[in-house]
Amino acid sequence: MTKEKIYVSLNEIFCDVFDDNSIVITDDTSAEDVEGWDSLEHVNLIVAIEQFYKIKMTVEEITGIRNVGEMVNIILEKVDK
Repeated sequence: MTKEKIYVSLNEIFCDVFDDNSIVITDDTSAEDVEGWDSLEHVNLIVAIEQFYKIKMTVEEITGIRNVGEMVNIILEKVDK
């Protein structure tokens, strides 16, 4: 899977989780950039990502994510295994 494909599907997940079709994610997108991205929605986002990609993130990975770019790298690493 390519980064580009991950960004397309991940953007759809963000729009769905946050119920906002105007969201456009980039490498630098963080919780500060998305209205409603608090700790509870972070959990909902991670669950949606894990279900979509059929992966499991560790607690360290989940708590260490600072932006979408880091999230994409984790997904890319796990779906290629």
